[in-house]
Amino acid sequence: MLADRIPAIQSALADAGLDGWFFACFQQNDPIGMDLLGLTGKFVSRRCYYIVPAKGEPKKLVHSIESGMLDHLPGSKAVYHTWQKHGEEVGNLVSGFKRLAAQYSPNNELPTVSRLDAGTAELVRGFGVELVSSADLAQKFVATWTAEQLDGHRRANVHLHRIALEAFNYVGGHLRRGDLIDEYSVQRFIVDAFDHAGLWTESDPIVGVNAHAADPHYFPAAAGSSPILPGDFLLIDLWAKEKAPESVYADITWCGVCAASPADRHQEVFSIVAAARDAAWELVRSRYPGKPVRGFEVDDAAREVIRKAGYGDLFVHRTGHSIGISDHGQGANMDNLETHDTRQLLAMTGFSIEPGIYIQGDFGVRSEINVALTPEAAEITGGEPQRELLRLLA
Repeated sequence: MLADRIPAIQSALADAGLDGWFFACFQQNDPIGMDLLGLTGKFVSRRCYYIVPAKGEPKKLVHSIESGMLDHLPGSKAVYHTWQKHGEEVGNLVSGFKRLAAQYSPNNELPTVSRLDAGTAELVRGFGVELVSSADLAQKFVATWTAEQLDGHRRANVHLHRIALEAFNYVGGHLRRGDLIDEYSVQRFIVDAFDHAGLWTESDPIVGVNAHAADPHYFPAAAGSSPILPGDFLLIDLWAKEKAPESVYADITWCGVCAASPADRHQEVFSIVAAARDAAWELVRSRYPGKPVRGFEVDDAAREVIRKAGYGDLFVHRTGHSIGISDHGQGANMDNLETHDTRQLLAMTGFSIEPGIYIQGDFGVRSEINVALTPEAAEITGGEPQRELLRLLA
């Protein structure tokens, strides 16, 4: 909870030349603020505000109907009831602050950070305050893992590697026997394996065959799921975490062919994707922790490999995402396509590297690893990256 981290936050604010960190919470508008303020899961039906100053005591502003909303946090408290009093008290709250961090991103460059609504930003700026993006602060205080979370992530990823191979073997066994099998039944096999391993997921895994593998976010359903047949190309993307509170996700993608050996086009595309993955990893491995690495640079390293191979237009998503207690976390993403993520990769954070090539109507390849950054080094968790396409009928 934020209350325990206020001295560290104040030190970070001073280092950044900021006067404070401004939080504005209403309903579920700001996952970063809700998390730090200990409001996740609470019913926040009235606007409430909190400022952590670089020096001194925090300040709160709450509605009279929910006057105890922030009582678990330190600081002085003001209360408003009418809309007129609301505007007046917001002015009092920010009085004396020249530069405040907030969940704001110029031009909405980083949508995971850009949560402060334009109206509240106008209100605060109207009192002479300059708003500065909290992107770097938020990553430091929301996206970093504890040692226990890192250990849990590692354990979960070992399970994911095992379950992924078991799922491909499950398909191969059905095909060798001539039994019917489809995408949805493989998905259910994986979900059952999660439960047996003590894992949990916020959404079910991706199992895509042929053209469905070319849809990065295809999810099979009980109705309309495609059968898996000899000769098919199969992609499986699975993510899960341990069931203990505050556990951190693991998230991997593997591919295989329902044949004794891959077709030349399958092998060509997989080799390019694997090389792009390895280029991104090598950039991180070689520079961290001695030299700063930023999210967009990791994306550039992977994307350049695919571009040079002639498939640049078919790599349609970022190279990777932050990983946290949600599969897509609040830290830096490996992205210079959908956004220009300039955030530096920090110790005790984790992220995916998952380049892909998607040939619509035919097949798609993605190869996904997870990287954890300890203070000493970068590591690939869970197991070795996939080096060859799995051959399910070899």
